[in-house]
Parts: sequence; C-alpha cells; structure tokens
Amino acid sequence: MAATSNTWINTKLPSSCSSLKGASCSPQTPSSFTMRSSNKRRTNCNTIKCSLQTLHFPKQLQPTTTTTTTTKPSTKSIPTKENKTANDWNLIQKAASMAIDFAESALASHERKHPLPKTADPRVQIAGNFAPVPEHPVTQNLPIAGKLPECIDGVYVRNGANPMYEPLAGHHLFDGDGMVHALKFHNGSASYSCRFTETNRLVQEKSLGKPVFPKAIGELHGHSGIARLLLFYARGLFGLVDGKNGMGVANAGLVYFNNHLLAMSEDDLPYHVRVTPSGDLKTVGRYDFNGQLKSTMIAHPKVDPVSGELFALSYDVVSKPYLKYFKFNKDGTKSKDVEIPLKVPTMMHDFAITENFVVVPDQQVVFKLGEMMKGGSPVVYDKEKVSRFGILDKNATDSDGIRWIEAPECFCFHLWNAWEEKETDEVVVIGSCMTPADSIFNECDENLKSVLSEIRLNLKTGKSTRRAIIREEEQVNLEAGMVNKNKLGRKSQFAYLALAEPWPKVSGFAKVDLSTGEVKKYIYGDEKFGGEPMFLPRSPSSDREDDGYILAFVHDEKEWKSELQVVNAMTLELEATIELPSRVPYGFHGTFIQSKDLRKQA
Repeated sequence: MAATSNTWINTKLPSSCSSLKGASCSPQTPSSFTMRSSNKRRTNCNTIKCSLQTLHFPKQLQPTTTTTTTTKPSTKSIPTKENKTANDWNLIQKAASMAIDFAESALASHERKHPLPKTADPRVQIAGNFAPVPEHPVTQNLPIAGKLPECIDGVYVRNGANPMYEPLAGHHLFDGDGMVHALKFHNGSASYSCRFTETNRLVQEKSLGKPVFPKAIGELHGHSGIARLLLFYARGLFGLVDGKNGMGVANAGLVYFNNHLLAMSEDDLPYHVRVTPSGDLKTVGRYDFNGQLKSTMIAHPKVDPVSGELFALSYDVVSKPYLKYFKFNKDGTKSKDVEIPLKVPTMMHDFAITENFVVVPDQQVVFKLGEMMKGGSPVVYDKEKVSRFGILDKNATDSDGIRWIEAPECFCFHLWNAWEEKETDEVVVIGSCMTPADSIFNECDENLKSVLSEIRLNLKTGKSTRRAIIREEEQVNLEAGMVNKNKLGRKSQFAYLALAEPWPKVSGFAKVDLSTGEVKKYIYGDEKFGGEPMFLPRSPSSDREDDGYILAFVHDEKEWKSELQVVNAMTLELEATIELPSRVPYGFHGTFIQSKDLRKQA
C-alpha cells in the first residue's frame, strides 16, 4: 500500500519560515497551469462538487471490494485500509491505469503552457498560513497565559481545507481535504489535536498515494475540465476509483446535533466525527440519519435554540428539483423533502431561519454546465437575474405557500441571523452583501467589498429594503462570524464578525450593534491573523446577550506560531492565550460542544 503520510506537507515549511513573512513560505508547486484565460469567470467550489455527486457514475468493471467497520445503524461506514490497492488490480485494470495516467500527464503538460489566475494557482491559494499541515496527535496540558473562564468546559472544534497531496494542476483554497482542529478544555487545562476527516474520497486517494478525484474550483473549467471529468469517469469504469459513495471533502461546516458531531460540505452527505475522551478525533463514517437522508446537505444547517430542530437545504446543479428543504426533529427524525421550484440551479451556500419561517436566498450566481463546452466556467454571474428571498413556513410539506420577495443586486455568501417583526409584518435578514458577487472564485480588477446589511422583507407589500448597518466612514469588510446561538432566529443585538482585512486575511473581529451600527474592534496583534470568531455564551440564562467569550485561532506570521485567544465579549479584553503545539492554518467554521453533551455522544 502506498504511504499515507503527506510528506509534501512536512517539507514545504522549513524552520526558517519563523523568520519570514507568511507569503514567502508558500508551498512550491510545478510551473503554472491553466484551464482557460484568467478574465473569464471561475467556478464555485461547493456546487460543482454537488454536480459530480449527482451525475451518473459508470457501472464499474471488476469493482473494488470493500469491508466495513461496525458502527451505529445511522452511519454508513467508510472504506477501510483493507480495501484493494493498486497491487490487487487485474491486468486490465493495471493497463487502464497506465493509459489514464499517461493521458493525465499529457493534459498537465498542455496546461503548463499557460499561467493560472490567482483564484486557481496553488502558489497563491495555499501560501503562507493557508498551507496545509500534517495531522497532530493529542498534546495535553498546553501552556496557558492568563486564566480560562470556568464556563469553558468542553471542546472547540473548527473545520478547514487541508490538501493531503500536493496539487498537480489548479487548486483553490476550498478544494482541500477537510481537517478538524480540536481544543478540549477541562478543569482549567487544555489539549489540542487535529485530524483529517476520512472521507470516501480521501481514503481512496490515500490507498493510491496520489490525488485522483477532480477539484471543483481549481480544475473543472472549460475543455480541460471536461477532459479531467472524462479521465475520472474512465477510472471509475475500470474500478480504479469509486465515486458512488461520496466525493465530498467535508471541509466547511461543523454542527453538533442529536449527539453527533457532523463535518460538512454541500457536495456530499455529512460525516460523523467522534471526539474521544482524550480529546482526539475519529471519523466514524458518512452519516445518512439512519437511511433517511438521500441527498447532499449544505454546510450551514441551522439548529433552532428553542425547539432543538435542525433545518437544512440540499441543491442540485444537474437535474430538477434544483433545491429541496427539509428538517429533523430533535430526535433525528427527518421530514419529507419540500421541492422548491427554481428556473436555474443556483449557488446557495447559506440560508436563515426565524421563529416560524425559513429564509431561502435565490441570488445571481448560477450554474450553466454548458459553459464548459464553450471553454468557460460552469459558474456564472447572471446580471439579468434579479436576486430574491423566499419565505417558507418551517413546517411546510410543499412549496405552494412560499413567498418570493425581490432584493435587487443583493448577494450574501453568509446570512448571520433573521427574525420576524410582526408589528410591521416584516422579516429582517442580517447578512454581508458581497461585491463582486463571485469575487471569492474569480479573478477580477475590482476589490472585494463585504458590507454588513439589514434586509427587510415586507410580507404584506412584497417589497424589500436594504441598508448598510455601519456608517460609510467606518465601513470595513466583515465576513465569517456569528450571533449568540441562543438568539438564532430571534431578534439579536450583536454580531461578531471577522475583520477580513487585508483580504483574504483576518486581522481581528468586530462586535457590531445591529440596531445602532456601533462597531467595536478587537485586533489580534502585530502580524497576527485569524479566522472566524466563535462566540460562546457564558450561560443560556444570562440577562445580557453579549455575556460570553470569543474563541479564535490566531497565527503569528512573524514568529510562525499559533495560539488560541479567549476574549471577553462584553469588554473585548483578552482573558487567556493558549500556546498551540503546531501551526493551525486559516480555516472556515467551527462550534463548541459542552462536556455534558460530549458524554452523550453517539
């Protein structure tokens, strides 16, 4: 069997990086590649992978046999290391593998003749502290400066993209394999570990010792993207890979629901990850809610803090219905799918809930797979389309009652909260409106702007209004973040959002009063950058909404060391700093699981 250690990760960041700027320590890759000219629009990560999941996978010739581990009935087991490897292939499979590898090398040689745009160049996308790290076993009794608040008792877990293998061609940050970082707290002490989420995709690539699954953003563009898809399906036809049991990377979101920690990206089913008593992480397998979930699920499901229900969407970029809504009771029982009619498949990374409604964004970034035949990206910004929000009853059994309200030129990658104001018959939505709408995925001359906005949807008139919450002279880019989870779906006063400056780094976070627009900033430190601020309430019964703490992974690009900062959310004063035993790359979304809940894990 091929070695499963990611050697390239270990060798790309020498110790000399500690005296260098982050960007100068970027992983080195082969000469530049491209799939198309850089002035064309590029694809969105999550949705293209969704399309691969729904495309017909060829019937395998001599399929690889798998064994499974014994797990809970509600979890589908992932393949184990006992799967057949390349050494077990028959002569036809070995010959097919050689031919496909040759064709892939020829394709890569052709791609190297043209430079990649920054949005797909691995030397840009995974440079500095965006670069991957190897797994780290549990380290106990970490050094702590200051004192940890007593209410922090449990585990803080954060997801991120961390490619196990060096990219062979184009690569976007969102293409990386999922890795969860865990900080476990108990009795004033802390431990740390990080592990890959053992997706079906990753397990197979580990057995082959190389990346073979297509990368949705970095690779699937134009004619070269079509060629890569054909090569992948050829591997499937000969039983060299199996894409029928999931192709996702599980690198974006995390949610703890019904005693299960789920790692998610909207290209697959969630993956069940277990936190061990020592603070380590173990992938249990793909999780289908005891056979109830038959489709992918987006990476931002919502847990209602009152009912305990989980609400989610699933979208498809190939065939109708392009969008489905469903929920789970707090015991994990799934509702029937509600098919929401859309004219075209649309990128939908997030949504919102209120006390009674689900708020569905139908925005201007859409999927047109036929664009690949023309040499372009299948993800396009449709300037003719008018953005709108759908308001659907949480308990709806069909979409007949959905109310669509237009909100022109509004694209929110994330929605932070929503609530109902019955005296005006409005649904209020809080989100960061991003321009250009596809700037995360496409190289363009215009600078990114992410404006924290209040969008009011009037259910009586069918009209909408939008205003910037922060005054123009104080405007800053605010992206990843959250509100107090106990206020989700209800009117909230504060939001805690990443200061995405200088983009794409995060220099600190902002505490924003959503009613007055007052902004209070916390900066991580000189040449220190982080990611999403995680708000942990001190107590569910506290009278003050901001009574709690902000937890944030922070990296010192001057000293090349990482730490966790614990900040008092009321005063914005640093309470404690935990020195981490290894570098933590900039990542995506996280959650906190209390110790009492950890003891009830499935």
